[in-house]
Amino acid sequence: MPAVPESATAAASAAAAARTKAEYASLVTAAATGERGAMERLLMRAQEVAYRFSLLVCGHPEDAEDVMQDALLKTYEHASRIADPSAFRTWLYTTVRNACLMKRRRHVGEPANFDSIEQGNDRGESSEGPVQVVDRSTPVDEQMIQHSSDERLRTALQSLPGPHRMIVILRDIEELSTREVAEITGYSEANVKTRLHRARLMLRRRLEAR
Repeated sequence: MPAVPESATAAASAAAAARTKAEYASLVTAAATGERGAMERLLMRAQEVAYRFSLLVCGHPEDAEDVMQDALLKTYEHASRIADPSAFRTWLYTTVRNACLMKRRRHVGEPANFDSIEQGNDRGESSEGPVQVVDRSTPVDEQMIQHSSDERLRTALQSLPGPHRMIVILRDIEELSTREVAEITGYSEANVKTRLHRARLMLRRRLEAR
């Protein structure tokens, strides 16, 4: 089978992301008008996203359950007040991320790689300055990421530094755009690309070593 050009893969991914964003926006708009079915579908989607994302980021199933419930409550309460329905996914991931951060602060004696999933900034990061990077290989994690419930992948992800883990989860598992990831994490788009490249390399090495 001939290889699919990178440009075609990127275009397909972008089209899928646009469809997903439009679907969420439609549900949020309908839910805001009081349509019960739309609210139920929105909550079901939010439940799935919040639990999966928080489990990978928080690392504890009990924390993920709490974060999911918090996200569902906030979704129900704030759906009618979200100014831009097309930005709902960004709002949801930011809400889950903040809840995970609070959970992490309550745990004592966590490994150092959990220490920083704080909102990012690009100051004082000259050693990790934004650069244009292209990863043209076919890493083992691309196969593994399609099965994000796999224990090997979860273990490898948890071994990554906090910001790198957050970015690779948002970009490769949750399939958000670079711009959305930048909005959620607080990093510039160029810095997101740099960290994503490094995260993929680290993840690949960890998976290949197992």
